[in-house]
Amino acid sequence: MDITRLIEDDHQEQRRLFALIDDIPDKETAALTAVWGRLRALLDAHAEAEERFFYPELLKIGKGAGDSDSAKDETKDAIKDHNEIRDAGSAVEKCKVGTKDWRAAVAEANKANSDHMAEEERQGLADFRQHGTLELRQSLGIRFAEFQSNHLTGVNPVDKDPDEYVRENQ
Repeated sequence: MDITRLIEDDHQEQRRLFALIDDIPDKETAALTAVWGRLRALLDAHAEAEERFFYPELLKIGKGAGDSDSAKDETKDAIKDHNEIRDAGSAVEKCKVGTKDWRAAVAEANKANSDHMAEEERQGLADFRQHGTLELRQSLGIRFAEFQSNHLTGVNPVDKDPDEYVRENQ
């Protein structure tokens, strides 16, 4: 139960749910509402779980990977991305489901999330695999899975200051 694998599994589920929304006709508002609700809960719980379990440890052991120079840079960028994803999710909630504006807001949330996932996969997750022991990755995976299982309906999405987050978790 490697935390990096659990994070990547969530990424695949997020991609699947965004694609499912694309496949549902606008008139099927009950289905769109249900799928968006599940996706929003997953996005928010996923970000919070990463912020509680993954990124504090990355700050301790990471060195930077991919096109990032340091774990600090990876973490600050990820927290900024999480804020953008939360804000995009809130924008979706303000639109009438199935409308052109709602679709545009969902597309913006998808873009923010897709950009974040790609960056995280080539930076933070690679860094963690390179520098974290399997024992640490498994221990954090258990905590990550427990948190998400206890928050299937999501969490209260709260933006965080990236610099303050890094200071508090180094």
